[in-house]
Amino acid sequence: MPVDPYAEAVDHGPVRFLHRLNPLAKVGGPLPAMIVLIVARGIELPVLFCIVTGALILVGAHLTRRAAVGVFVVLPAVVAVLSVSFGLWADPAEAATAGGAASTVLVQIGDYRFTAGALLVGATTALRLAGILLLSLLAGLTSTGPDLVRALVQQLHVPYRVGYTVLAAYRFVPRFRHELDIIRQAHRVRGVAPGRGPLAALRRWLGYVVPLLAGALRHAERVALAMDSRAFGAFGTRTERHLVPFRMRDWLFMAAFWALTAALVLVGAS
Repeated sequence: MPVDPYAEAVDHGPVRFLHRLNPLAKVGGPLPAMIVLIVARGIELPVLFCIVTGALILVGAHLTRRAAVGVFVVLPAVVAVLSVSFGLWADPAEAATAGGAASTVLVQIGDYRFTAGALLVGATTALRLAGILLLSLLAGLTSTGPDLVRALVQQLHVPYRVGYTVLAAYRFVPRFRHELDIIRQAHRVRGVAPGRGPLAALRRWLGYVVPLLAGALRHAERVALAMDSRAFGAFGTRTERHLVPFRMRDWLFMAAFWALTAALVLVGAS
C-alpha cells in the first residue's frame, strides 16, 4: 500500500484492495467508463455504472462514517432532487419519447404538466453525473494527493520540478487552515470586528486576508530557500524516498475495469 509520510498513523484493520492499488490504475481504469457516461443517452448505463461502482467502493474501500453517509445517503438524495430539477427543464419533445409511460402526468399546475417522461430525462442526466462522481471517488477515497503526484513523477515521468512544486502547494492547504484558526483566535481575543450579520462577517473575512497573505509569502520563501539549499532541480533525475510502484495487480485492475465497461455497454445497448 502506498505510504503517505504526512498522514497520521491510523489502524484501519486489514487493508482493502482499492487502497493497495497505484493511484494511476484507479484513474486510468474508470476513465473509459467516464467517457461512456458523458456520451450515454439512455438511463440503463448510468444505473448499471452507479450500482457497480457503489458496490466496488463499499467492498474495496475503507470509508469513514462521514464518507459512507455522503456516498450512500446524501448522494442518492441529491440525485432525486436533481432528477426533478432537470426534469422541469426537459425538452417536451424529448420527454414525450422517453418511454412507454412517458405521457403519464405526475403533477399538473395550471397548464403545466410534469410527466413521467420528463422525470426520466432528468433522472438520466442526474444518474450520469452521479456515475461520473462515483467513478472519480474510486481514486479520491482510496488515494492521497502526495501519492498521486509521486505516481505521476515515477510512472508517467512528469518532471519532478513540476510534480514536487505541486506537492509543496498541496501542503499549503492544511497550513492555511491552521493559520486561519490562529488568526481567528487572535481576533476574538483582541475584539477585532465584533458584531453579527453579513456585514460583520465580511469585515472579519477581510481582516483575515492580509495576515494569510503575509503568512503565505513567508512560508513560500522558506520553502524556496530550503529547495535551493538542497540543490532541488539541479539534476535531471532524483532518488525517490517513497516509491509508489505499478504492479501486475494494477494492470489487472485496469484490464478488468475496461472489460467490465465494455460488458456494461453491451448490456445497456441490448
